[in-house]
Amino acid sequence: MARTKALLLLSGGLDSAVAAKVVLQQGGRLEGVNFASPFSQRGKGSGDPAKLAEELGIKLRVVPLFEECLEIVKNPKHGYGSNLNPCIDCRILMLKKAKACMEEAGASFLVTGEVLGQRPMSQRGEAFKLIDKEAGVEGLVLRPLSAKFLPPTKAEEEGWIDREALLSIKGKSRKKQLELARTYRISGYSCPSGGCLLTDPGFSKRLGDLLKHRPDPTLDDIELLKVGRHFRLSAGAKLVVGRNKEENEKIRMLCGDGDLLFEVPGFGCPVSIARGSVGEAEILASARIEARYSDAPKEGFVEVACRATDGKVVTLNVKPASDEELSALRIG
Repeated sequence: MARTKALLLLSGGLDSAVAAKVVLQQGGRLEGVNFASPFSQRGKGSGDPAKLAEELGIKLRVVPLFEECLEIVKNPKHGYGSNLNPCIDCRILMLKKAKACMEEAGASFLVTGEVLGQRPMSQRGEAFKLIDKEAGVEGLVLRPLSAKFLPPTKAEEEGWIDREALLSIKGKSRKKQLELARTYRISGYSCPSGGCLLTDPGFSKRLGDLLKHRPDPTLDDIELLKVGRHFRLSAGAKLVVGRNKEENEKIRMLCGDGDLLFEVPGFGCPVSIARGSVGEAEILASARIEARYSDAPKEGFVEVACRATDGKVVTLNVKPASDEELSALRIG
């Protein structure tokens, strides 16, 4: 085994970290690859793949997949899961890329943290066969956590890996993986509840709205979907309202040419960003929504500052939007 190198798909999560340890315990040589999707869950409770790789003692390469992931979300060959999650197509893409990285790294096989039955769409026996075939990696993907439920791979047949030392984990429970993480003293993995945002109903609804009105979004458009309350002002314009200080800061950071920022001076308030074809009607609606979520008194009029990216500021005196109006415009 010491003469044979494997490439690990390292998400930063619990399962891939445990899978790495299972292989390393056999004296295996590992290199990691992390595919940076715009739909990966990052934030509180999220692990850093680079730090996890350092903890595991392996080299890591990061491969961005923005364009490819977005195209798959728009037109998945194998369809969606319960939301806008094209899990099978996404997995095929990652394994295709992983195969190319494997060859560049001089590795002989691939390792993943997939668990049979953990995800209903992509982690079934038949799905594994389909994915491996379409990705051109049949026999090359070792799934150490569920290996005893699956056919032997090339790594096992060639004696690079001892099949008897592999695991038989199945289903959604992470109890066994958590026990192994404690045994292996792994701490830098992300929470098991994290993962792909495309499986989140609220995010999927916001993304669906974005693709309907802007078929070719930018990375900033996708990043904006991850924060705030979202409102569809018109076919060409939307408003995003921050919910806390961290989101307010991110909204300011994402503000670009043509965007408008709204605040209520003198009161605790969210920062709101209007993006798209914003005319007088959209500006008025944005100001009224901003007033509604601020700490300003809701009776009478509220002064709302509208700031353009050129620094020009206009003050609007508006009545806060009603709950009915918010409900009619709210996305997700």
